[in-house]
Amino acid sequence: MTPSIRLLADNPLLFLAVIAALGLVVGSFLNVVIHRLPVMLEKNWRRECQAFLDLEPEADPGQPYNLLVPGSHCPQCKRPIRPWENIPIVSYLMLKGRCAGCGMPITFRYPAIEALTAVISIAVAWHFGVTWQTASALLLSWSLICLSFIDFDRQLLPDAITMPILWLGLFLSLFNLFTDSTSSILGAIFGYLCLWLVYHLFRLATGKEGMGHGDFKLLALLGAWLGWSMLPTVVLLSSLVGAVIGIAMIAIFRHDRSIPIPFGPYLAMAGWIALMWGHDINAAYMRFAGISG
Repeated sequence: MTPSIRLLADNPLLFLAVIAALGLVVGSFLNVVIHRLPVMLEKNWRRECQAFLDLEPEADPGQPYNLLVPGSHCPQCKRPIRPWENIPIVSYLMLKGRCAGCGMPITFRYPAIEALTAVISIAVAWHFGVTWQTASALLLSWSLICLSFIDFDRQLLPDAITMPILWLGLFLSLFNLFTDSTSSILGAIFGYLCLWLVYHLFRLATGKEGMGHGDFKLLALLGAWLGWSMLPTVVLLSSLVGAVIGIAMIAIFRHDRSIPIPFGPYLAMAGWIALMWGHDINAAYMRFAGISG
């Protein structure tokens, strides 16, 4: 153990403070990914379609568009955001939620995602301690946050995030961080096939598509990280959370029933709960089942 790691291990409050600061910074970056990655994908798909159909490509805008370029700026007045105006949460409070140039309101979701990422990061660090499990679980948690908000906004679970994290889960199973390789491989297979089967049965019964293919891959990702035995817990929790939130949106917020509600955020929430307390939940259920029997 290196001296810096030992220092963090011997000082839990310092460790959590470092993780909180890291969570805030990562949360700020996730805001960029959530906004820009779908746009980047759409631009790329449009170019591919034009090339496939042998159409004249669109005029080159000149400036590249990716996660780093162009720099952060106000969408209204195009004023570049200075470094001291981009400090997570603090800058939002100092600016009173408005652009320093034109006074346009800044959406509260930006600091909310930063705070959410920090809180989740602290919970992961508190649960797993100064271990490789924490480093891995943080990466998974941040990915699930990003996927959840992109799916909520665009009904899209990008392969650019899902597939690398799925493969990382399979790789980490070699070291038994969260599960063994056999359980991880079976988890990825069964996770995908489970929702794939539900999708096709629903389509045969109703003639409609009940979910997107990205949901299959997301459950496969969770199966790769957590193992096949955790899949029933994830599916049950996601269905329960989805039903509760869906009913609430229809009853309270008058959500139009014809507008689909993305399932990815519910899978992500259930997967994160299973990551943190899945074994305890399963053990409690087994004890309950044993008492009932």
